[in-house]
Amino acid sequence: MPSFLRSRPAQVLSVLLVLEALVFHLMPSDEAIPLTRPLEEFPTEVAGWKMQGEYPIEEEVQELLKADHTLNRVYQDPKRGLLLNLFVAYFRSQRAGVSPHSPKVCLPGSGWEAKASRVVTIQLPGHSRPLHVNRYLVSRDAQRSVVLYWYQTPRRVVANEYLAKLYLMLDSIRYHRSDTALVRIVAPAGEAGEAAADDAALRMLEAFFDPLRNFLPH
Repeated sequence: MPSFLRSRPAQVLSVLLVLEALVFHLMPSDEAIPLTRPLEEFPTEVAGWKMQGEYPIEEEVQELLKADHTLNRVYQDPKRGLLLNLFVAYFRSQRAGVSPHSPKVCLPGSGWEAKASRVVTIQLPGHSRPLHVNRYLVSRDAQRSVVLYWYQTPRRVVANEYLAKLYLMLDSIRYHRSDTALVRIVAPAGEAGEAAADDAALRMLEAFFDPLRNFLPH
């Protein structure tokens, strides 16, 4: 057995990938692909958060990402004046092996080192079920940032990559859909500190979650 397959997470992921390939092979060819609103039309101001910059995905990055729609903007926090990055990658179908790239892989590949990670539970006003999202503290040289990210499917928000794969298979069988989105918020922990970055990231999630749902099929 190859050395990388000796770990339990690698074994679980390998099984899920094999099952995913089998499910997609057995699925009817008429996958239901929903209509979407272009993310480019997402508001430049949301609950006092104002866009300060928009950055198209570089061509070589898009060739690897293969997302159907992306959003990469910087908004200013109306409370503290911090600048936060909002990144969304939406995939209309994952049948061809296209799927979101986990920030656990992308961030280290960009030179960021994970210092701490956990799943946080957030209860949004007006929502009966709490959200479970990933919270990372990353650093690069003297810079530190708080990162929140999650996978958003038509029926749920998922933090765990393995669970996202499992739901993908179940939804593909039951609903003939495999669309999903990766949503990521990055809050720099500069002079204001880590606690202020945490607070800003959570408030951004609370302000943007429902407006984003109008652009992501559900």
